[in-house]
Amino acid sequence: MTVVARTRAELATARDAMSGVVAVVMTMGALHEGHASLIRFARAHADGVIVTIFVNPLQFGANEDLDRYPRPLEADLEVCDREGADVVFTPTPDVVYPTDPVVRVSAGSLGTVFEGASRPGHFDGVVTVVMKLLHLTRPDTAYFGQKDAQQLAAIRRMVRDLDVPVDVIAVPTVREPDGLALSSRNVYLTPEQRESALVLNRSLRVAESMFAHDERSAGAIRDTVTSMISSEGLAQIDYVSVADCETLDELESIEHPALVSVAARFGGTRLIDNTILTPLP
Repeated sequence: MTVVARTRAELATARDAMSGVVAVVMTMGALHEGHASLIRFARAHADGVIVTIFVNPLQFGANEDLDRYPRPLEADLEVCDREGADVVFTPTPDVVYPTDPVVRVSAGSLGTVFEGASRPGHFDGVVTVVMKLLHLTRPDTAYFGQKDAQQLAAIRRMVRDLDVPVDVIAVPTVREPDGLALSSRNVYLTPEQRESALVLNRSLRVAESMFAHDERSAGAIRDTVTSMISSEGLAQIDYVSVADCETLDELESIEHPALVSVAARFGGTRLIDNTILTPLP
């Protein structure tokens, strides 16, 4: 039976009762199969699993409607229980932020590119709440989805730079049967837009094929991916990037692991996807 903790004291009591390797999966709720896969992955590799469900106000911008973010808590708790979570931490904002946080964590340059270019301060809010939740849950391992690659890079760098004693583990992107990366936003696509959106995954597979055939020019891969997505009439590209996995700096040549990431709008729905190209030693 999953224990639901709503206060810091309840979480501390539940955490103290756990032994062995403890994993955390952090979410903002409205759980779908992608979140469920994170919980399953953690369950398979840890002795205990804590899931956090918290809609973090610090990562919402002025034009983003925090109040409209879905909060189907009962359904989310059913997912957590079904997938084997031992503890679910469901705090309110005043529990996580008893006072306005004057001192916050900065994502630095990692938070100003890609998604951060259009959402100033977003990743500062992400790494701040992740740091707080790591302190509160005290895990040995933390599992995050590869789909949110920029978030993953920022969290890994924070953990490394600030000597946080936790292993950050990436879980592969969960996809629909036709290859579209799973996202709660997919339901907003019309049938035509959804068909067009498959170009994101196709373009990434082409990038992988080019790399497998010894293409090392980041520019050539970037141009091919851009051309493919542009050829879909319903796609409006936000960005196509071939960047260093750790620094997120754009590359000219791929000598180390590279993150190929894309973002595009299909009608009013904005989708992201990515893949990693890793040279052999």
